[in-house]
Amino acid sequence: MCHQIEFCWAVFADVERPGYALVQRMIIKFGERLTARIQPYVVESACGPVEMANLYLEDGAIVTGVRYAAFRFLDGVKGLKE
Repeated sequence: MCHQIEFCWAVFADVERPGYALVQRMIIKFGERLTARIQPYVVESACGPVEMANLYLEDGAIVTGVRYAAFRFLDGVKGLKE
């Protein structure tokens, strides 16, 4: 299931793209909206568990290691332009 999400702050993210051998680094800017399938997971940090996600984008790219706190879901939000 794909979700529309919006980023609450700028994020440096690793991106795996089909056809590229190397992982690329990308900046996702504050307010940027994406449509993605979300694969959640939890990692253990020195301060306790942190909710993370891999984002599978429509173009086949995979954005890895994004904190859940960095984005919000727009599904069902009034005023969202389809």
